[in-house]
Order: sequence, then C-alpha cells, then structure tokens
Amino acid sequence: MKLDDQKQTPLPCESCPVHHAGNLMKLGVDMTDWDFVVALAGNPNTGKSTVFNALTGLRQHTGNWPGKTVGRAEGGFDYDAHRYKIVDLPGTYSLLSTSYDEEIARDFILFGQPDVTVIVVDATRLERNLNLVLQVLQITDRAVVALNLMDEARRHHLEVDDHRLARDLGVPVVPMAARHGEGIDLLLKAISDVANGRTVCRPRRIQIESPAVQQAVTQLEAELHDRFPNLPNSRWVALRLLDGDVQIAEAIRSGELGNLNRAETVSQAAEVAQS
Repeated sequence: MKLDDQKQTPLPCESCPVHHAGNLMKLGVDMTDWDFVVALAGNPNTGKSTVFNALTGLRQHTGNWPGKTVGRAEGGFDYDAHRYKIVDLPGTYSLLSTSYDEEIARDFILFGQPDVTVIVVDATRLERNLNLVLQVLQITDRAVVALNLMDEARRHHLEVDDHRLARDLGVPVVPMAARHGEGIDLLLKAISDVANGRTVCRPRRIQIESPAVQQAVTQLEAELHDRFPNLPNSRWVALRLLDGDVQIAEAIRSGELGNLNRAETVSQAAEVAQS
C-alpha cells in the first residue's frame, strides 16, 4: 500500500484487486481505450478531487498539460458496459482566460469537446459557484452539475432545491456528499445518460436583446466559420471577441485558433498510442 504524498491517503498497489461499487468498475490509470471522455471542472475547494478519486479509485495518471507547468490528473472507470476517461481540470473560478488554469479549462471544454463536463459546486456557496457553471454552459450543452457538500449544507441548515436548479440551468443536477460516498451512484447515472444521449440538455444561455449586438454576433460567426470551418461553438468565440478577449483575438490573428481543435485531437490520439 502506497501513500499519496500530498494528502497522505492510501493508494492501492498494483496487486490490489479492482474495486467495485454497483455497476462501477474503477479503472485507475488503465486507460488503453475509452468510449467517452468526461471533463471535471469546478472552483477550488469544492471537493472536485474527492469526486475524481471516488470515480477512479484514487489511482491517477499525473503530469503537466502540454507546454504548461500546471498539473493534470486523469483516470478512468467502467460503468454499464462503457469505459470513461475522466480528466480533472485545474480548479478555477472563471473561464475568461486570465490565467493558465482558466485557459487550460476553457480550451479543453471548447476544443477538446468532452462528451460530458461535470461541474462540481459547493452547496454552501452556490451563488459564488454559479458563475463558473453559467460560463461552462455557454460553451457546451453536455453537462452535469454535481451539487457537492450537501452534508455541510444540512449542517448549516441550508436548503437547496436541486430540482428547480436543474430546471433553471437546463442540465441534470445531482445532490451529493462525495467524501461519504453519497450521490456517487446518481452522478454515474447522470453522466451515462448524457453521454449516451438518453438525457438531452437544454442549458441556460445568454439571451441577446440588442439587435445591433445580435447582428454583430451573427456577422462574426459567419466570418469565423469561413476561416475556421471546424471551430466548435463559434457563437461563444464571437461573444468573447465582442467582450474584448485579447487572447482569443490574438489566437485568430496568429491562426492558432484553427490549430487548437486539431491539437486536442492529436493529443488524445497520442495518449492512446502511449497507453
């Protein structure tokens, strides 16, 4: 038995049997192939790592993102006859790309196009966490909100209406207390349902009321499509340009924007080859 150097938690050794929980088989770092890719996003201190460990069995493949000193962790699990690769994104409060962490999270969700993005939020600080949730929902329509730390919310006599929150956000919301194993089974089902198309999300999106702004967005979208025909979610990119996102503008000027999606695809293919 080994210990995680940072948290001093036990890590199963190579000879330990694979752990089972219902239909869940935790694959650790054994990711030679997968059916779906899951991105795990969230603010710092929301229990994101606890959710990651609960799904993967504490065994992680760690390293740095290409060209960055920011760490990455990934692992996998098998659920209902499908294999899932889960990528733990850096904890961040925003996707506005003002730091390496934000840039990495944004680029992976937008250009890596994971099959499901799980956003872990703190039920005791929901208002603060919703900023990131709403930003993620502008980028992808395949998302699940993991409403974590519900045990702390109950301890502070806080009530969260997860059903209404799901209706308002347009994506599944799963109440859970990951450190106690509460809600993990429901989270797995929600991920599986979104990945396999049984649940179709209709996320809350920014509604543009100004005709002039809408016209500008439409024009930018058309120009982006002409220059970068494979660009996912050109509407979001257009909105970032109108908001003065310097990094997006520079990526367009340099042509890097057209390479990011291909880079993510090549990176994932390389990971399969190295497994």
